[in-house]
Amino acid sequence: MIHFNIYNNIDELPQAWNTLATPDVFLKTPFLKALETSSPSNITSYYLCVFNKNKLIGIAILQRVQMYADDIFRKTSDHRLMQMAKQLIAKIVKGNAIIVGNLMHTGQHGLFFVAEEITQGLFLNQVNLAIEKLSKDIKKTFNKKIRIIAFKDYFEHDPIHSNLDFFKAHNLFKVQVQPNMLFSIPSTWTMKEDYISAFTKKYRDRYKRARKKGAILQYKELDLEAIKRHSNTLYKLYENVSDNAGVNSFKLSPDHFYSLKVHLKDDFKVFGYYLNNELVGFYTLIINNNELETYFLGYNQELQHKYQMYLNMLYDMVNYGIENKFKTIVFARTAMEIKSSIGAKPHTMHIYLNHTNNFIANTLLKFIVKYMNPIREWQERHPFK
Repeated sequence: MIHFNIYNNIDELPQAWNTLATPDVFLKTPFLKALETSSPSNITSYYLCVFNKNKLIGIAILQRVQMYADDIFRKTSDHRLMQMAKQLIAKIVKGNAIIVGNLMHTGQHGLFFVAEEITQGLFLNQVNLAIEKLSKDIKKTFNKKIRIIAFKDYFEHDPIHSNLDFFKAHNLFKVQVQPNMLFSIPSTWTMKEDYISAFTKKYRDRYKRARKKGAILQYKELDLEAIKRHSNTLYKLYENVSDNAGVNSFKLSPDHFYSLKVHLKDDFKVFGYYLNNELVGFYTLIINNNELETYFLGYNQELQHKYQMYLNMLYDMVNYGIENKFKTIVFARTAMEIKSSIGAKPHTMHIYLNHTNNFIANTLLKFIVKYMNPIREWQERHPFK
């Protein structure tokens, strides 16, 4: 008999959770525990287990997200029409959402099932039943109605798209969002010189200029104690970048990076940039088997242009991926043009959405999604010979 259970914290999960065949580090308990102990204040995670009798055959991450105007819009505008548009959007999306997946990271990191034990269609039906139960529980416990339900993020070739009947039956419509920028490392590259020599002259000269500008910066990995010691500075540097995004749906907790290092250990990397012994920038990486996942970063805005900090961070991420023999570097979905200039390629992604208020047309919600996560016009660069 197929059935499910929803758990409120990691310590309650059955031992079989980590023995499932998924290699995804974002579905393993060390990462989930780190997230649970340092989650943004407006995000609560729930853990779905699908069983056949007593055998665990599928898992999912469900996140309750409380969305309010101050969280969504970091920058404000004095333009009256812009203010009116933001107020309208805030009224529609304000409240609670249930996200199937991890809102904090690009990619499909929310679902896994054993194909030999259950079909994807039956598994999705269990996920939907869990969403219905969780929605009722949230209404009963917090007196909050779920306004938005979303399944995120799926590449074009993901088999989930074959379940159109499921999404149609539950009024979940498909929306294209910004692409995920992926860097596939050729197997013949073994050191950073292979990367540099693959550039055309234009981009090789660009690489050299950026490296020359950033040469004064000291670059080193931070261990657990250093992360703890620099915790306030890391958070301020992160805020510099996060608050500049304009539209966002969460803010990390101040101890997020420390918590990840505690639980992920060597699978979480923090690299800092120092100027005159002062930490002025950093980036983070998560090791996900043969994929290197770029995570959050931060820098001093006043020094960014002078030392080409962001561009040098991207180069350092690529060099780390090559030297440590990763197959792919996942650069996520921001700053697509500059990421393409260092070699990353765009891969289209989709989400599935539903607004529980029947008076709100799908077309209006689609517009809001595109406003908050626009597919911007940008020119893809081709840096290699």
